[in-house]
Amino acid sequence: MNNKLSQQDLSRYTINFWKWIIGIIAFGAIIIFSIGLGLFGTLPSFRDLENPKSNQASEVISDDNVVLGTYYIQNRTNVRYDELSPNVINALISTEDKRFYNHSGIDFKRSFAILFKNLIGKKEGASTITQQLALNLFSKEGRAKNSVKRIIQKLQELILAVKLERQYTKEEIITMYLNTVDYGSYNTYGIKSAARTYFSTTPEKLKPHQAAILIGMLKGPSYYNPLRNPERALARRNTVLENMRSASYLSDEEAERLKELPLGLTFNPSDHNDGSAAYFRAVLKKDIQKTFEENSITKADGTPYDLDRDGLKIYTTINSRMQNYAETAQRTYLRDLQRQFNTQFRGRNPFKSEEGKAIIDQGIKRSDRYQQLKADGKSQEEIMEDFQRPVKMTIFSWRGDIDTVMRPIDSIRYYKMILRNAVMSMEPQTGYVRAWVGGTSFEYFKYDQVKMGTRQVGSTAKPFTYAAAINAGFSPCYTVPNEPVTIDGWTPGAYKPIPGYLTIKKALANSQNFVTARMMNEVGPTAVSTLTKNLGINSDVPALPSICLGTFDASVYDMVGAYSTFVNHGIWTEPLYLLRIEDKNGNVIYERKPRVKVALNPQTAYVMTNMLKAVVTEGTGQRLRWKYSLLNPIGGKTGTTQNNSDGWFIGITPQLVTGVWTGAEDRMIHFASTDQGEGANSALPIFGLYMKSVYADKALSYTKGDFELPKGGVNVTLDCGAYTQQQSGQTEVDEKLGF
Repeated sequence: MNNKLSQQDLSRYTINFWKWIIGIIAFGAIIIFSIGLGLFGTLPSFRDLENPKSNQASEVISDDNVVLGTYYIQNRTNVRYDELSPNVINALISTEDKRFYNHSGIDFKRSFAILFKNLIGKKEGASTITQQLALNLFSKEGRAKNSVKRIIQKLQELILAVKLERQYTKEEIITMYLNTVDYGSYNTYGIKSAARTYFSTTPEKLKPHQAAILIGMLKGPSYYNPLRNPERALARRNTVLENMRSASYLSDEEAERLKELPLGLTFNPSDHNDGSAAYFRAVLKKDIQKTFEENSITKADGTPYDLDRDGLKIYTTINSRMQNYAETAQRTYLRDLQRQFNTQFRGRNPFKSEEGKAIIDQGIKRSDRYQQLKADGKSQEEIMEDFQRPVKMTIFSWRGDIDTVMRPIDSIRYYKMILRNAVMSMEPQTGYVRAWVGGTSFEYFKYDQVKMGTRQVGSTAKPFTYAAAINAGFSPCYTVPNEPVTIDGWTPGAYKPIPGYLTIKKALANSQNFVTARMMNEVGPTAVSTLTKNLGINSDVPALPSICLGTFDASVYDMVGAYSTFVNHGIWTEPLYLLRIEDKNGNVIYERKPRVKVALNPQTAYVMTNMLKAVVTEGTGQRLRWKYSLLNPIGGKTGTTQNNSDGWFIGITPQLVTGVWTGAEDRMIHFASTDQGEGANSALPIFGLYMKSVYADKALSYTKGDFELPKGGVNVTLDCGAYTQQQSGQTEVDEKLGF
């Protein structure tokens, strides 16, 4: 039998072989053409390629250009090419795509080599950096698991890679790729977030061995996670370092030295509580969302902006150092004040009364635990039983978080006893808010007490009554008997009244209730209420005699704005904390300007500033002098409400007005003694610590000069000794003239 093929058979086999080859090529061409037409799924348009979409965190940026925090679904913040360390770029190219600068999206040479390796059992990826970018940008479901779908997806990547190469430079492609990579854990997306999470640094500062760890993770973010799998991560890092050596990015000696180093992690995971000014950022987010809606601010395609996805740059007036000083002052003093507060409750239970029981019951029903149990269909009896069973939990303390075992009902009692505090500081001339501390721990207590919350203001309202009196022509040296008075059936009480006749200046300095009530009676509650509202107090201020002692509620935000009017020569400037918002491309989409209005006569405003200075030099604010050594011109007013439930201090300097409030969540929980609960003890010290830090910071521009006189000077006598002599002289003249 002749096994040799005839010439005819050979020709037939050759023709069939080429038919198969041509058929496969034609079929591939048809598939690629069909994919290009979108028959297997719509491909991104030219416009999409110009504006690739990825969830990008929006940054809240301070006045001194520090990122205070971010809003995000995915914790991703983009970087520019010039913000990338060469170590990152070198590690990426040497490991993922050595011929990156020599191909146009598809590395055919590498693809055929990888194909051969895969045929002999050596699995290896052939995607270029550009192809991987195409997958990251335009495949919502990620890498397909199904083989057929993956082939189609791979062909789509090839087409998109070529388009991307035509549209962008190599530097732009590298930057986009590093901004889109997913690091798999701890809500970490993009090289900037990864650098912060694993090394507490920025991409431009990454060293070769650090860059090698982060680039090495891209092969398998979980498998090579340096925290969960340090041995694998170390081996992978050394592989990347070897790649960098082979590509001549590292010398032999340097590569060997770096391989001997430990991982050297500085782990800093991110969550929404991270960063500075957490309360401020929460209020700001709602404010921006409301602003966008009210002003119909949308993207070019008409869709609304999403702060969690659109990578906006939000520029604020907050100064990062001053914010830190305010937060530090709060933490420093509240630790001590909490100890004072706890001491008075030793041996007694404030929750035994019916009011106390009602507060605990209210706290239970407001808790997340109660709401979850209710949603799970538990009965009231089952829920209350659950609150009696001890569970593991982490609780807040001024010494740091504490892991403990506690009954949920006891945790509610515990938190009811934790003091809360709020601080806001602003420049009276510009309205710029420089520090905003809305509470003691945003992680545990979400409610903002600067702007969102209001509390009874107590004696910090007294300057509004005296301002109305000065407006009406009364002198700060006008003398009034400091005796009980009844107005329309209302008789105010007083703590340690000073007997005899007092000037209204001395009465304000020492926070005397009787004199304040008498001046209210002179000008009338309507005049005081009207002036108070005109100074920017947005809460309800009823025209009742008792408002002179601050029985109404107001926010720290409004009170600071009101006091700023005194410093700013009678001009009320709306507190401003948002400057402008830019989209991810740097286009300004919103700018905010402060509202201003004339609220007081400049003469009256300066007189009030002078009277508030007396509070510090001779009145309830003297502690600033003898304890905190703040000897420069400072004014202010302490405030203490009924039962010592709220402590206030609002301090004024020529360039800053700062408000501080302290109290428990519920007014029933309060200091037992006024000596401890008064604003001079519960709020003023935080102002003192804060201002000491501000003045010590030479990089800040705040000086220790005196308050500026209004134009034309002051036509009111402020020296009460001189005023008395003038009055005596005038009396003698009147007697001689027969008046």
